[in-house]
Amino acid sequence: MAVGNSASLLLGLLVLVHTWGAWAAVDVNMEDRVEVFRGDTAQIACMFTSVDGIGGVTIMWFYMLQKGERQQIYFQDSTMKITKQGTPYSDRISVNGTGANGVVVLTINDVQLRDEVEFICLIKSLTDGTGEGRTKLRVFATPDLPTIEAVETAFSVHDLKPAKIGVCEVTNGYPKPNITWYRENTPLRNDHGVSVVSVITSEYSGLFSVKSEVRMMVTKEDKDAKFYCEVNYFVPGGTRMTETNRINITVYYPSTAVKVWVESPKGKIKEGDSIELQCHGDGNSPSSVLTITHDGGLEETLDDNRLVLSNVTRLNSGVYHCNSLDLESDKEITGNTTVFVNYLDPAVVIPHDTVVIQGEELVATCNALSSPLTHTVVWFKDGREISRGHTLKLKDTTFSTAGTYVCVVTVAEIEGMETSGTLRVTVKGQPKIIRPDNTDIEESFEKSVNLNCMVRGFPVPSITWTTSDGQVLKTVSQEETEDSVKSVVSVKVMSDITAVCNASNEYGTETLTFSIKAKGSGVIIAVIIICILLLAILGSVLYFLYKKGKICGRSGKQDLSKEKSSKDNIVVEMKSDNTEEAILLGVNGEKQPPSDQ
Repeated sequence: MAVGNSASLLLGLLVLVHTWGAWAAVDVNMEDRVEVFRGDTAQIACMFTSVDGIGGVTIMWFYMLQKGERQQIYFQDSTMKITKQGTPYSDRISVNGTGANGVVVLTINDVQLRDEVEFICLIKSLTDGTGEGRTKLRVFATPDLPTIEAVETAFSVHDLKPAKIGVCEVTNGYPKPNITWYRENTPLRNDHGVSVVSVITSEYSGLFSVKSEVRMMVTKEDKDAKFYCEVNYFVPGGTRMTETNRINITVYYPSTAVKVWVESPKGKIKEGDSIELQCHGDGNSPSSVLTITHDGGLEETLDDNRLVLSNVTRLNSGVYHCNSLDLESDKEITGNTTVFVNYLDPAVVIPHDTVVIQGEELVATCNALSSPLTHTVVWFKDGREISRGHTLKLKDTTFSTAGTYVCVVTVAEIEGMETSGTLRVTVKGQPKIIRPDNTDIEESFEKSVNLNCMVRGFPVPSITWTTSDGQVLKTVSQEETEDSVKSVVSVKVMSDITAVCNASNEYGTETLTFSIKAKGSGVIIAVIIICILLLAILGSVLYFLYKKGKICGRSGKQDLSKEKSSKDNIVVEMKSDNTEEAILLGVNGEKQPPSDQ
């Protein structure tokens, strides 16, 4: 501590000695200012001209205090270099150069905001006298990135006072940064309903923070505008600029035009459709009320800008008005649209039901009342297209002509728009039997066979079954339609037989014959018949002999069960169609030899 004080005292004495001895001036040149960022290193050059060599020059550095006094921080002559202790620069400065080339440089490390003072370089020459130069050290600090905050509240064009749009802030800059508000690319000034207020804060660190807010009267045009802030700040050798993000604001404004349209269905409308009407104004004020009215008396208030009409009819055609009423300004505007609902009435078929006599011609028409649209008419029977056009002509009608005809009227340009009508045709005529593939039938003996008889005709024919010998067969089942009947009988085959189906109505009669042949039964029947006949003959002969007493002894009284005659055998002659030889059988069934016949 004693050494430091001694050096300071010695430095002071040397300055006084050299100062008192000066009577001329040394030419000293220095920059007006040196600019550096906070924390960087500053170099201040001092250039001078002197005829004296190194040994005749004394160099001293000072800085100015706030009260206007000088504070020495460095001394140098030919014998010593001394940095003054106890100053803010004692540990942060150094001087480069001996002055031999007329230049010395003061270097300041880790420059801080408090270093923004004026530095003095004093040169004392033995022959040239004394001269000094001054340099102002400027310190800069780059601010943090600016921020912008929009006001969340929505604004109305009907507001009577300027509304606060947003706040911009930039912090920790030196010197003080500047904030400028922009709407799109136009700066906002304190004029024409715009108010910009900035607040500057000096931080404990010596840095500056700036907060700026803008207020303005909003208009409809502000709804899409972008607002932002531009920050300008100083740097060594100039200025720099940075911008905030863009913000927009919500502006409520009444509508100046209203549009109403059919949102769905797209294209033409038909009866039965559901219609969605959309109504929108070019405003967005929550105080606006939308209503839709119709010439037919409809009036609906819209909550979500749409109206749905379900299952519309032609009565829903007409002009729809969408009205927008702004409750703040009490102004109302209207938009209109026209809706047309196409219609297609049920098809009318003339005649609806008809009866014709077989062979006659039938003419029918099909028409449907509709809106002026192009439509087609197609006739179907049993799902098959048979004719096109409003008129159906059926020539030379037969039972196949009878049935249900469907007339379908279609509007091709509107999907799903069609209607239909029906025509029921009945054909009168004598019965017509639908012949099966085979009427000659073979069936096993004692088996049953089912015979089917299908007859068309109107009035519905009556059916009876008979056989070739006049026997009436009983019907098993019978099914009838409007112009046909199906009858079924079951025949048990005992021999060859012919069955006849007889169909008749007021217009005539028709028959169908079935021939049934019994299979594999002729020989068996013949044998059975022969055996029956033989047994009958044998019984008659035995009875006759018994009465005559030929088989019971001479008295005719013997019991046949007790005594059997072996001599007086009774024989019966049997003849066969297959042999010329007659065979005699005894009563006991034994064959007699030819010599005993």
